Amino acid sequence: MDTVEGIAWGVRDDIGRIVLKRPGSANALTSPSARALVRAIDEVLEQKPRAILLTGEGKTFCAGGDIDEFVAAGERLPELVNEILDGLHPALLRLVTSPAPLVVAVNGPAGGAGVGLALCGDFVLAAESMKLRTGYAAIGLSPDAGASYFLSRRVGPVRAQQWLMLSDPIDSQRCLATGAVDAVYPDAELAAASEALVARLAAGASATFAGIKALCGGAPGRLIEEHFAMEQRLLHERAGSADAREGVAAFVAKRAPRFTGR
Repeated sequence: MDTVEGIAWGVRDDIGRIVLKRPGSANALTSPSARALVRAIDEVLEQKPRAILLTGEGKTFCAGGDIDEFVAAGERLPELVNEILDGLHPALLRLVTSPAPLVVAVNGPAGGAGVGLALCGDFVLAAESMKLRTGYAAIGLSPDAGASYFLSRRVGPVRAQQWLMLSDPIDSQRCLATGAVDAVYPDAELAAASEALVARLAAGASATFAGIKALCGGAPGRLIEEHFAMEQRLLHERAGSADAREGVAAFVAKRAPRFTGR
């Protein structure tokens, strides 16, 4: 894996992996590490993996922005924010709208921008030690890195607003109960569980997964007649695919399918 400014990434066996690797600094994002994260996302996506895993190293997933850098910026803080987000926001958009299923393994606490990174996945698995603390309002700032979007999508806009306003820590079990995360594992079991899930997704019918993401992701803002038309178009495309032929044959033969993504 390549490693630059505390971000590691690579693609192997059709699985893209991005790891936040500044455990001594709670994986907080600095300007250089944010630029490295943008590079990591782009280089992983260029290789067209069939599934992607995002996780952190150490006891914290991501504490958010680096407060020391904020303090050092002084009156330049507004410019610093734009310098970071002008690259990071488009990269996160590319990541979450890519055809590949995205699994996020939240290995510990997440705060600030780390909330957006933690919750942006199609599947979010959490360690028992994980907790969310949005933190923005506590220091007079507002959300970034999709924290307000992904939190609202998962727990509802009213609850998301409350969590963002109060900045109270939300433990993993409450996150699971409210739908903020999809599963919680003992800390020592999270890595194996997330690797098993991403491997399962990488072996699946990846073009079908891409269609599912496109259908479900835009469903709330799409008229039902438009949605029906999109469903029909995508199904027509998949019905003529090699994966569909393999899937039907495997079902009839009562064996596991061997999908190729075509």
